[in-house]
Amino acid sequence: MKKFTLILALIGMITLQSCYTEEVIVDDPIDNDTISEVFELRNVNFNYNNSTGGYFIYRELNPVIFSSDVVLIYRLSDIINANTPVWQLIPRTVYFSNGDELDYDFDFSREDFTIYADGTFNLSTEPDYIYNQTFRIVIVPGYLSNRSATPIDYSDYNGVIAYYGINDKNITTIK
Repeated sequence: MKKFTLILALIGMITLQSCYTEEVIVDDPIDNDTISEVFELRNVNFNYNNSTGGYFIYRELNPVIFSSDVVLIYRLSDIINANTPVWQLIPRTVYFSNGDELDYDFDFSREDFTIYADGTFNLSTEPDYIYNQTFRIVIVPGYLSNRSATPIDYSDYNGVIAYYGINDKNITTIK
């Protein structure tokens, strides 16, 4: 009986050695369920929060994003001409010649984001920085964040759009 089991094990080992698995290596995996997106908040005003003494803009994300996704927010800081907007990544500090400072910052979760404005002075005295503001919200899927060993300059809006293959020609405006 031992010889029979030994012969059967030997035949099984020889048979299984002829089986192989083909391994396919993909250099640039694409997750078709998750895409990078850009949304725009156009001509929005910051609201004042009495309890914190700061200004904020709050919006919900619908649909919610994946827990691994990253949100980048850019503020329209200037327009060179009709086709050339200037976008600045926030957080951002604006320095004034008199020594005052204005800070833009944000936080986000899977369900929402809040943009903050605060300064070393009464911001209502500089309404151009808290009223009629335009922001671009860029959602980058987490699997793309370590896509390449080449570092990306996230402060360059156009570079980010090109790097992640985002079409920003038909941007959804968030109300």
